[in-house]
This record gives sequence, C-alpha cells and structure tokens, in this order.
Amino acid sequence: MDNICIAMAKGRLAKQAVKLFREAGIDLPEDMLDSRKLIFSLPEENLEIILVKPADVPIYVEYGTADVGIVGKDTLLEENRDLYEVLDLKFGKCRFALAGLPDRKESLLQRKVATKYPDFTRRLFKKKGEPVEIIKLNGSIELAPLTGLADTILDIVQTGRTLDENGLVVYENIRKLSARLVVNKVSMKINQSEITKIIDALEKVIEGG
Repeated sequence: MDNICIAMAKGRLAKQAVKLFREAGIDLPEDMLDSRKLIFSLPEENLEIILVKPADVPIYVEYGTADVGIVGKDTLLEENRDLYEVLDLKFGKCRFALAGLPDRKESLLQRKVATKYPDFTRRLFKKKGEPVEIIKLNGSIELAPLTGLADTILDIVQTGRTLDENGLVVYENIRKLSARLVVNKVSMKINQSEITKIIDALEKVIEGG
C-alpha cells in the first residue's frame, strides 16, 4: 500500500495540526517543525507529510500530489479548488471582515478594496451587486486605508487588535474561518479506508471523544 500523503500549511497551522495528530494517536515527530526538511516519510504510520505554503495546499491536493491537506478556510475560499472539504479542525479560528477608517464607513458603493484575497473579494462584491476596484496586496493590508490607497480592506481578523492600533474599525464581518481537512476526490475513492481512519481519529479528538 502506498503511503497517504498529507500536505500541511507551514507555520502556526502546522504546529497545531501536529499536536492534533499526536492526540489522535498518529505518531508525528514532535520536533518535525524544527527541521528545515520539507518531506517526512513515516512508514510505520503509512504516511508522508509535505510542508508547503498555505496557498499551495489546495493545489497539491487537487492535482493528487497530496491525498489530504490541512489548510485555512480563507485559503480554500480564495483558491476555490475542486476538493472534498471533510472536517472542520476547530483551530486557527478567525474571520473575514471588511474594515477601514471610522469616517469612511458610509462611503459610496464605487470604492477601492485592498486585500490578499482578490478572487474571493471579487465574488463577494459581485454577489452584493456593488462595483468595486480590487487592489491585490501581499502584506500590511491595514496600510491601504491609512495611506489613501484604498477605502476599504478585506482581510482576516483574529482579535481585532491590529485594526484598533491602526485606528481602523470593522465595517462588516463576512464569515467565520478555521483550519480544514481536505481530500483529493480520486484519493477518497482509491484510499477510502485509510483516509477514513485518519478522519475518524481526528474527529474523535475534536469532538472530545
């Protein structure tokens, strides 16, 4: 039997994922994330773990290079890939929100929105029926309204502290987000038994069973 390949988003999500897997009795090395290695073969667990950038997880899974992926719902909404989303892992909780300067909250519909999530933002405003210009940024989204680059930002918000410290307010909470377990559609047919065991073991921990 081939090993099941799991793509994990590097960073905070991977750290929490390793903890969850270990609690579920799946023996991932505790020091795995201290290494610079990107591929970990675990033959005793019939697993292979690959560490990739968050935005790449859905790509690896959709193309079948990885059978299973762990990634934030924000990335899934942006990438909009053809996958099975099978489990809410209940960590990495945050939310998508529209935010900006307090005195611009009632700005005209024709506005500029800065975001790291242009495809999701485009679909959101199309659904709202509001014409906007979307500006793709890669970091420090909060700067956009402060410098006049954009009227509004769409970003992930966890505690809201960064917004507060930069004098910004939430205009609208769009949706809640968290880490998710996704599966390649072909892999789910070919390796259903092995993948279901992983899902069941994780779900038992998540539900406190």
